[in-house]
Amino acid sequence: MSSVNIPVNAKSTNRTRWAQTRTYISAGIIVLWCLAPFYWMMATAFRPSDSTFEMSFWPSNATWENFTTAFAEDRGNHFGLNLFNSLLIGAIVTIVALLVGVFAAYALARLNFRFKFVILGLILGASMFPGVALITPLFQLFTDWGWIGTYQALILPNISFVLPLTVYTLVSFFREMPWELEEAARVDGATQGQAFRKVIMPLAAPAIFTTAILAFIASWNEFLIASQLSNDATKTVTVAIASFAGAQPHQEPYTAVMAAGTIVTVPLVILVLVFQRKIVAGLTAGGVK
Repeated sequence: MSSVNIPVNAKSTNRTRWAQTRTYISAGIIVLWCLAPFYWMMATAFRPSDSTFEMSFWPSNATWENFTTAFAEDRGNHFGLNLFNSLLIGAIVTIVALLVGVFAAYALARLNFRFKFVILGLILGASMFPGVALITPLFQLFTDWGWIGTYQALILPNISFVLPLTVYTLVSFFREMPWELEEAARVDGATQGQAFRKVIMPLAAPAIFTTAILAFIASWNEFLIASQLSNDATKTVTVAIASFAGAQPHQEPYTAVMAAGTIVTVPLVILVLVFQRKIVAGLTAGGVK
């Protein structure tokens, strides 16, 4: 019997196709694994309360009642106010963290001074400090100041949690920037402030935008501090969902909780998916320019 000789190019093509197929299969499994909880949350949000534990792939009797229940003030659910509180706190935390983080990251990446790496290590260490260890001292401090139940009691701790993430993320980006562009602007007569504003900031815009999204999501999802330092007027969505009341006493409103979770989560997912390509495209364009 004569053996069939397969061309080398055909073998290489088959290996490439098989590698691509494995990549697509792996990516599909990861996507399904990550999105399955979101889909089940959305499906449960449209189920009637008496069909909470129904196992069908799609609710048989879809209803909007759970979303109405989430905003029903007669049941003690002030979800509209809670959404406003989370948006306000998240926006202020993100803006302040970026204003401070951009200049701190630029200094740590561009300037040479003693103990620079020690400072960067302390910033990274602060991000790993457990928040539960801060509850008691923060509660005591804000009680003495009369801040319990105020917006500043929720904003300041969130800034301290988000700022290390902001600084560390932007430092990594600023280090990779071509500083020759800034030096060229200085040679052309621009001051250091003008070079930073007109050259560095446009190039850093994609990284700042990405960092802003991460900072806002971190503030939006915070629960521990808000559960201890807020009241009915400043309660955030994470705390509000955990304290939802059902139609009957001692009834856990799973479907209403899932509806509220859908309202809170899906817009963030859509936001990241919509701007993901723009962020990547902006990073590539910024590097070329």
